[in-house]
Amino acid sequence: MKTHRFALFFASLLVVCFLQAQPVKKWGQLQVKGTQLCDAKGKPVVLRGMSFGWHNFWPRFFNEAAVSWLHKDWNATVVRAAMGVEPKGGYVHDSAGAVQKVKAVIDGAIKEGIYVIIDWHSHNIRLNEAKTFFTQMAKAYGSYPNVIYEIFNEPERQSWADVKAYSEELVNVIRAYDPDNVILVGSPHWDQDVHLAADLPLQGFSNIMYTLHFYAATHKQSLRDRGTYALQKSLPIFISESAGMEASGDGPLNELEWLKWIDWAEQNRISWVTWSVSDKDETCSVLKQTAASEGGWKETDLKESGIKTRALLRKYNKGKNK
Repeated sequence: MKTHRFALFFASLLVVCFLQAQPVKKWGQLQVKGTQLCDAKGKPVVLRGMSFGWHNFWPRFFNEAAVSWLHKDWNATVVRAAMGVEPKGGYVHDSAGAVQKVKAVIDGAIKEGIYVIIDWHSHNIRLNEAKTFFTQMAKAYGSYPNVIYEIFNEPERQSWADVKAYSEELVNVIRAYDPDNVILVGSPHWDQDVHLAADLPLQGFSNIMYTLHFYAATHKQSLRDRGTYALQKSLPIFISESAGMEASGDGPLNELEWLKWIDWAEQNRISWVTWSVSDKDETCSVLKQTAASEGGWKETDLKESGIKTRALLRKYNKGKNK
């Protein structure tokens, strides 16, 4: 009898530990209060995780097992499903295939109990296609607290007026089916011009944040100053893409500047996501081609950026379950 009771107690303890290990179980429905991302109770939250590379270039990593590994081994509390839009194999050319890959990551994140960014990975305004896609996503996943929508990855040449008008339409589309999950809005010049958004933000919407992207060997103090300006103007910021090398995604890591960025984000309680889960022959792809599609990666499967990113996530997300 005592042995049976002990087994029941141990099994119950395992269940409790498993649930505590799931960020969504702990934090629930995210909300934005002032400049801060918060949990369901209004307590500040910082998400830290990994972005998958373009789904049409590295589709093999878009699976539930890879998501699980990033959560359990890398301590990621959020993943980003970067759905390519225009290039060959992207949403414009194969919408069904694109949606299938993105759903695999979303479903994996829901199963793991972590958050997931549904990323419209484009540099151009494609309003009609984006409306169709986000209507589908909001209908399918709007009831899940795991979901965050990124409606425009990196506007390239568009003005803030154009990006703002586009964003207002997309927010309305999503809010028709999902009244409360967080929506990320981009800014011109590859998400560098957050100061323009800070001067004239969207009005009349709740749970909106604005993306700032950095590549530390290229973007340094001047961009952090823009971010600080935006925060001082009460603009909530989310770093949905970042890394330690040049903006090209290649070249040597600038670890000093990278850590300055991480320090700045942590001091301001800004969530950050690193680019990318892919195996291209470039610095920003964190995996070597030896890496299995489904995770289980050893250190020998990781490039320098992967080793350092994993260490950062394990360091800063160490207390995520406490």
